[in-house]
Amino acid sequence: MLVAADLEATIEELGHIPIGIAADLETAVQFACDGVDLALVDLNLRDGETGPAVGRHLAAAGITVIFVTGNPRAIGFGIPGTLGIYTKPLNRAGVGSIIEYAAAARRKDPAPRVPSGLHLFENGAA
Repeated sequence: MLVAADLEATIEELGHIPIGIAADLETAVQFACDGVDLALVDLNLRDGETGPAVGRHLAAAGITVIFVTGNPRAIGFGIPGTLGIYTKPLNRAGVGSIIEYAAAARRKDPAPRVPSGLHLFENGAA
């Protein structure tokens, strides 16, 4: 939760409006109805390794999903509809660059530069 709270504060400092922290699958599903554009999803949540299920659900709802984890191999080749995976640790510049990239991908802007540390899935939403 400390990492999530720090990430939320960083997102606010960058001028974005975080909806909140979804510590489990149930809360993430509730947030999917709140007009979310982007979700940064860890693989391990309070209710176990439910991050992939969260990513699947949010992507199906039209939300751009980037997984954030210290163990990128755990996700394999990706989850259909999700954009990619960013390898921890997080820092302000990295968070800013993945948010900007995700926004550009959502708008279908011409091939923005992929931020360092972000690995795109071939089957991603972009």
